Amino acid sequence: MSSHRRPRLAALGAVLAAGSLALSAVPAAAVTGGTPVADADTTHAYTAKITVGAHDRGCSAVLVDAEWLLTAASCFAEDPAVSLAVPAGVPDRPTTAVIGRSDLSGTQGAERRVVEIVPRTDRDVVLARLNRPVTGVAPAQLATAAPAAGAELTFAGYGRTKTVWAPLELHTGTYTVDSVAATSAGVTGKNGAAACMGDAGGPVVSGGRLVGLSSQSSQGGCLGVDATQTSTAGVIARVDDLAPWIAEKAGATRIVDFNGDAVEDIAIGDPMATVGTDTTAGLVRVVHGGGKGTAEITQDLDWVPGGAEAGDHFGNHLATVDYNEDGYTDLVVSASEENVGSAVDAGFVDILFGGENGLGSGPAARHFEQGAGNGSIAASTPETGDRMGASLAAGTTAEGRPWVLIGTPGEALGSLAKAGGAFYVHGDTNVSVNQDTGAVPGAAEADDAFGTSVAGDPNFIAIGAPGDAIGGHANAGNLAVLSHKLGADGRPTVVAGMDQDNEKISGGAEAGDKFGQALALVAYRPSGAATATDSILAIGSPGEALAAETGAAQQAGAGNVMLVHIKADGTWDYLHALNQGSGTDDRSGTIEAGDGVGSALSAVNTAPREVGSAATLKIAVGSPGEDLAGVADAGAIHTFSLMGPAGADDLWIEAGDGDGIPGSPGEGDKLGTSIHFTPRNLYAGMPYGPTATGALHVLPFPNAVPGGTSRPATTYQPGQGGLPAHGKYFGYSVR
Repeated sequence: MSSHRRPRLAALGAVLAAGSLALSAVPAAAVTGGTPVADADTTHAYTAKITVGAHDRGCSAVLVDAEWLLTAASCFAEDPAVSLAVPAGVPDRPTTAVIGRSDLSGTQGAERRVVEIVPRTDRDVVLARLNRPVTGVAPAQLATAAPAAGAELTFAGYGRTKTVWAPLELHTGTYTVDSVAATSAGVTGKNGAAACMGDAGGPVVSGGRLVGLSSQSSQGGCLGVDATQTSTAGVIARVDDLAPWIAEKAGATRIVDFNGDAVEDIAIGDPMATVGTDTTAGLVRVVHGGGKGTAEITQDLDWVPGGAEAGDHFGNHLATVDYNEDGYTDLVVSASEENVGSAVDAGFVDILFGGENGLGSGPAARHFEQGAGNGSIAASTPETGDRMGASLAAGTTAEGRPWVLIGTPGEALGSLAKAGGAFYVHGDTNVSVNQDTGAVPGAAEADDAFGTSVAGDPNFIAIGAPGDAIGGHANAGNLAVLSHKLGADGRPTVVAGMDQDNEKISGGAEAGDKFGQALALVAYRPSGAATATDSILAIGSPGEALAAETGAAQQAGAGNVMLVHIKADGTWDYLHALNQGSGTDDRSGTIEAGDGVGSALSAVNTAPREVGSAATLKIAVGSPGEDLAGVADAGAIHTFSLMGPAGADDLWIEAGDGDGIPGSPGEGDKLGTSIHFTPRNLYAGMPYGPTATGALHVLPFPNAVPGGTSRPATTYQPGQGGLPAHGKYFGYSVR
């Protein structure tokens, strides 16, 4: 460890993981008598220098994935001499990493923040997630067999040397393997080389492949160690058997984690709730995972911008992203009916930052209100009916850059009332996107409502204009697709425009289709690609009229969902439609008037690093107008695979059918109004009933797909589980 603390001494073997590289009680490691690595030598470019806190502790590490390092648990343990136990989640002190820089005074390689720790419990090893992927540095490849006794291994690190307390150069040395155990190996430094403080977690390689990490050392010859200590013996933590574990952790999708404890949290909007005496002011409830309690967020809290007022509808739309890249999930929340000055229902949006104690314990909130701040938002004027934040999406690009997309469907463009627009927020700035900017398809017209829906993934964003008239057909609808690549004007690059008069898309534009009323985008890895370069776009058209059988009468407002494959280069192909069944197919449900299929959509890729398949790419489709057993607007949710025929892998979900929605179908319940699909759960909000306050039902993923073994579902509602009893439309939004 490169720090200003003198090491305590202990005999070799005193504690197996007594510290980052010391058989003493402190983190250790730096190569004494080793060889400095030339700046141009990239053999060990995957080696990283870790700094914990304000240089409280220093260690070495190795890049094993574009987003992940392997290093010693003892680097993060509170007292490695006592225990190597490290809590999962955000490190308790700010931690940085420099990767691919043999000479730390140089500029090559990358500098990143460590934002998550995933510990092993059986050895001195943790995975450390970086805030952004590293490019230009090839990760180390793991060995597939344990090192053999007598073998020579190369080790590298940034720790002390014989003469320098905190060297700037990467050093290497050679170990001879003395013995091999299940999770470790005993080694001795060759030719006087020893791991010193700061080398802990550094790579140990054989034949160019990673077999272990430096863990403990007698530190013979290391600066600051008693001159009578001459032993160069040590212990390495084996990693040759960890490839499946690394792949599992690195390939998992991020969870919502407002307090950084690696346990999933939930944010639930109730935009019609009363706050104090202000009716329909709105609020957000947070349920912390692991039984860590609940929180209520309103605009009357001193860390939330604005103040609670009747009709604000705070919490009507939610999105999540780690916007400041500190490891804590941040909540994007809108109050789209907020009055701004004299502008009624102008709306605004906030990013509420997570922290050690959850939302509100991080940095001050970022507030987005037209006419304030900077960028296009500052240049815009809040006007009555803008409804800024009537739709929200957030995420990170393939390069790891956070972004937020804010729909403003009531925005007037010149004299065109409700033409609509959106704001793309990234870094410290933002830009407007509407049908009068750049190459955005379509012409701005009154009542287009561009921005009614927004969606995005690491590759693309999509913005819907369901009110757009196509070929004279009012409210036929269209949409725009853009990539995250910014053009010369600072705006995302337009990829395509789509409507149902496009020759690629089945059907034709008709009045009232509302094509683009709901959108979902999910990235996936096509066959032959190394990463998730492509996307599938799902387009809801809940006003679409369909016939249940060939030649039968059209059922008005039955609803439809269309799937589009967007390729890495921006070209696209229509796939097929998803809708309810008829008497001659294998789809669940029955096409009926007023079902509103596609009113809400949520898509998920359960294994984004694997080649996409029917098993990994799923979508939940809301049909809130579904009548069941003579009950009007009971609602239902229909899940499909995004690959393969519509009926081959679908599941119908309604209240009381055993999948996890309790009770029985009720009039006006409108199940399918609020849905959010993740690789772990299907969140089904029921803000309209049957409970007077609204409720949220959390169905484990196997409950929501065919062939899964159902597990107990969880219901959240006001007055239960520590949640305050008051509420109105609880479950209207969820993340």
